[in-house]
Amino acid sequence: MARLGAPLAFLAAALLAACSGDFKLPAPGADAGPAGADAAAGLTTQASPDRPFNPFADGSETSVSPRTVIEKPSRAEVMQAGSLPEFSIGRPDAPVVMIKYMSLTCPYCRRFQAETFPLLKREYIDTGKVRFIMREFPIGKASGMATIALRCAPMEKYLALYEKFLAQQGQWVAQEVRLDAIYKVAAQVGMSRPQFDSCAQNQAMIEALKWVKERGRELGIIGTPNFFVDGRLVKQVLGMTEIRAMIDPLLAGRVASGSGAVGN
Repeated sequence: MARLGAPLAFLAAALLAACSGDFKLPAPGADAGPAGADAAAGLTTQASPDRPFNPFADGSETSVSPRTVIEKPSRAEVMQAGSLPEFSIGRPDAPVVMIKYMSLTCPYCRRFQAETFPLLKREYIDTGKVRFIMREFPIGKASGMATIALRCAPMEKYLALYEKFLAQQGQWVAQEVRLDAIYKVAAQVGMSRPQFDSCAQNQAMIEALKWVKERGRELGIIGTPNFFVDGRLVKQVLGMTEIRAMIDPLLAGRVASGSGAVGN
C-alpha cells in the first residue's frame, strides 16, 4: 500500500479519532492547557473581552469525574430538550422518532448523511412515518467551533450547513482550530464574518451546547453517530437494512394497535 503523505495521514487519523467521545466541554474560563496550536490558528484558550473562549480545548477525559448514566431511559428522558431548539424534520406526530447524535468531524456521520439519509428521508420521513431529530455531540476543538457556527445559522439553513461541513471535512478539519477555514464553510449559507466572530464568544450558546453533550452522555451516548430509535439506544452506524429492520416492526405494531403514539 502506498504510504500516505504526512498531511493526509494526519487527517485520516483525526477523522477516525473524531468518532469517539474522548473530549469534554470545560467550564467557562477554565485553563484549557497549552495554547500553542490554538494561538497559531488565531484562537486563544481563555475567555476575555478580546480573546474568544474555546469551549473544546480539553482533549482528554482523564480529569472528568465519573458521571451517572441513566439505565434504560424512558421516552420522556430521551426526548427532553435543553434551551436550544432542536433541528427536526418530519411530521411532529410521526409514529416513530429517530434521534441522531453527531459530530461534524466524524467520517461515519458524513457517510450516513451522504448514503443513508436521502433514502431514510424518502421512505420514512417524507411519508410521515418518522420524525428525525439531530443533536450535537461535538468531539474535538475543530468540531466544537464548527458546531457553534452551525448553531448560529438560521434553523432553516441548519441542514444545508450541516451537510456542507460534512462534505468539506477535508478543507477545515485539522489538529488546530482553523477559524478561516471553518468560516469559509459557514459563509456558504450567508453568514457574515462579524456574525461568525460574535458566535465564537457567545457564552450562552456554549453553555447550551455543553448541556446537549452532557445530557447525551447521561443517556449513554459514547460517540458518533449514535442513535435513539423509538427510545432504544443504538451505538453503531446504521444503513437502510438495519433501519428497516428496526422501524418496520414498530410501524406494523402501531397499525395493529391503532395507535400512532411512540411508546417507551
